[in-house]
Amino acid sequence: MGTEIERKFLLLNDGWRGLATGKPYVQGYLADGVACSVRVRIADGKATLNIKGATGGAVRSEFEYPLPMEDARHMLATLARKPLIEKTRYAVEYSGFCWEIDEFHGANQGLVVAEIELAREDQAFEIPAWIGEEVTNDPRYYNANLARVPYSRW
Repeated sequence: MGTEIERKFLLLNDGWRGLATGKPYVQGYLADGVACSVRVRIADGKATLNIKGATGGAVRSEFEYPLPMEDARHMLATLARKPLIEKTRYAVEYSGFCWEIDEFHGANQGLVVAEIELAREDQAFEIPAWIGEEVTNDPRYYNANLARVPYSRW
């Protein structure tokens, strides 16, 4: 079984910019409920179907499967909740960890969030100077919720 341990933070400043090149992502939610969310994502020339279990703090179940690109595009166009999540993802190496920074576009323009994946929930890590408030437990920042209530409507 796949498990994701991820913590999410807002950014204090643009000190991370220039440390990585971004890649465009587009994703849409086919279902999101109490037990799980189901999304289709196109990123880096690949399409995937992803199922994430309900969030329990920083830990949740996660499963991901490849999809044919044509199927993914069709699902995003016809089945996914609108607006789609559009973002540029940057990977920044810092003190032995990879920080993924998502700069959102479209209906979520202006939102920038950093995530770090850990091996254990209690794993220690150094926080870069450009990292701000932790929002791991704030459901407004879950991508599935950003598809339902975009940042532009907060």
